[in-house]
Amino acid sequence: MKILLVEDDERICEAIAEDLRDQNYVVEIAQNGEEAGDLIDVFPYDIVVLDLMLPKVDGLTLCRKLRAKGSSIPILMLTGRDALSDRVEGLDAGADDYLVKPFELQELSARIRALLRRGNTVQAACLEWQALSLNPNTCEVSYREKPVKLSATEFRIIELFLRHQRRVFSRE
Repeated sequence: MKILLVEDDERICEAIAEDLRDQNYVVEIAQNGEEAGDLIDVFPYDIVVLDLMLPKVDGLTLCRKLRAKGSSIPILMLTGRDALSDRVEGLDAGADDYLVKPFELQELSARIRALLRRGNTVQAACLEWQALSLNPNTCEVSYREKPVKLSATEFRIIELFLRHQRRVFSRE
C-alpha cells in the first residue's frame, strides 16, 4: 500500500514515516500542499495523510481541490487544530477522518487500516514494457520474470516512466 504523508514538521514526519515503513507501507513525503498536489496528479496513492497548516497550499484547500476533481482517495487529516469547528470544517472539506495532534502512532495506524478496509483504495494494474513488469500494489519489479531489487527512488522513477511512456521529462 502506498501512502502520501503531507507534513511540514520534519520531526513528526520522520517519526510517522518510519513507523509506517516498519509496517511495510510505501511512504512518500511532501512538505507542502503544492508538492502534494503535484505528486497526486502523477502517482496513485492508497491514502493521503494530510496536515492542515501547510506552506504554499494549506490542507483544507488541497482536500477541496481533490474532491472537486472527483478524487475518492481516502484522506486522513492530521492537525493540531482541535476545535469542533475545525473538525467539522475538515470533514466537510472532504476528509474521511480527522486526527488531532498530539496522537499515538498506534491510533494513526489503526485509522489508516480502517480507511484502507473501506475498499476505496487504488488497485492499479501491473505496468509493463517489453520484458519489464512493475506491480504498484506489491511494489515488485521484474525483468524477464526475474525479480529486480530497487531503491524507493528507483521504483518511483520507473513507475513514472511506465505510467507516462509517451511523455518527455526534464531533469528536474
